[in-house]
Amino acid sequence: MQERDNEGLREAQELESHVAWLDSFTAAALGVLAVASGIYTYLGVSSLLDDNGSLSFFAAISYSVAVSVGIFVFWSYMMRLLPAVRSRASRMGLMLSMGLGSAAIIAMSSWLNAAALAGAAAVEQHLARTVQEYQGALERANEIAVSAQGLERDVARVRQSFEDLSEQEATGNLSGLAGEGAVFRVLRQKSDELAGLEAQIATQQPLVDAAFAEGNAILSRMRALTVAPGAIEARSVEFSEEAVRLAGVITTLRQLSVAPLVARAASDLSASVVLPELDGRTAETREGQRSTIVSVLELLGQRAETLRAAAGEVMAMPPAPDTIYTPISTADAVIIYARNFVPSWAGAIAIDLLPAVLVFILAVTQNAIRAGRADQPLADSLTVAQMRAALKAAQELDPDTPPARDPAERAAPVVVSAGAERGSS
Repeated sequence: MQERDNEGLREAQELESHVAWLDSFTAAALGVLAVASGIYTYLGVSSLLDDNGSLSFFAAISYSVAVSVGIFVFWSYMMRLLPAVRSRASRMGLMLSMGLGSAAIIAMSSWLNAAALAGAAAVEQHLARTVQEYQGALERANEIAVSAQGLERDVARVRQSFEDLSEQEATGNLSGLAGEGAVFRVLRQKSDELAGLEAQIATQQPLVDAAFAEGNAILSRMRALTVAPGAIEARSVEFSEEAVRLAGVITTLRQLSVAPLVARAASDLSASVVLPELDGRTAETREGQRSTIVSVLELLGQRAETLRAAAGEVMAMPPAPDTIYTPISTADAVIIYARNFVPSWAGAIAIDLLPAVLVFILAVTQNAIRAGRADQPLADSLTVAQMRAALKAAQELDPDTPPARDPAERAAPVVVSAGAERGSS
């Protein structure tokens, strides 16, 4: 048992010597960490300030210095106090304080450190995501415009059907009255209207192609700005200008869709029929013309409904999403795209919270030291200097206390000569 106690005492003394040696440079190492965090904090704060004047410079310097001092003082408190306390309540209170202080350090420093480490890359990530959104909007607007251009074939089929009927009427195979009479004029009237609509749709195709090509050219420039060398602030300004141009192109593509035009033309196809005067010579012939015109009007209604349904399908397509480029700072970008920059965040937090590991190491070491000295009497743990000081203090308090002698003198044997012994006898 005594041997085990001596072993614990020796371990405690050895740990104390190590702790004393580590204390000689711990404060300097903590100061280096605090200064490094302050430098990165300064870079992060500078990216948030719009003004580059002397006032902004001193403001950023002041903030970074305050962060460095705060980190140094906070962790100095933790390293000294947390390993020294022994009660569970005191330790839990200091642990809670360390958690709150760590959260405050992350809030005032770590996110700015992350902005300094990965802010430019995060803004580039934002630009790349914006390019993808604009590309999706451009392709969707072009898809709707091209689908609307496809209505030209539907209009052409209806126009062709009326032209074929008019030719049949001219030969007398429709109403039985050959020539270009009332029925012929009604059919030609509608075929001419559809021919005009078809020509109007055809004129839109080059405009759609040109707008889509321009949009792709702008997208190419935006992609180049995303990965181009140079300061991210200047590239963001140029990127914003290109985004405004691209938004205008997408709006143009939306307006080039002819689906609403076809829908209106289909509604007017049967509603705006100018009925000519029946030119049959006999009542029977005029009755045949009237009957044929009624059939033609019914056919017009069917064809108009077909065109209206086709145009409605195009107009029912989900429109291109509204995409607006919003410039953001490096600090905001790091927070928004945090999952893409986990290593940078880990480094930014580690440089601020690494001293917490040292606090836990010291706490464990102090517990080991106390455990090694727990079963030792107080007198066994006193050094010679401490014993001399204690005896001297006791002599000052009580003059009758014999003066303290050196332990070596107490251990030396007393040698008495034979002559002295006979004289005393």
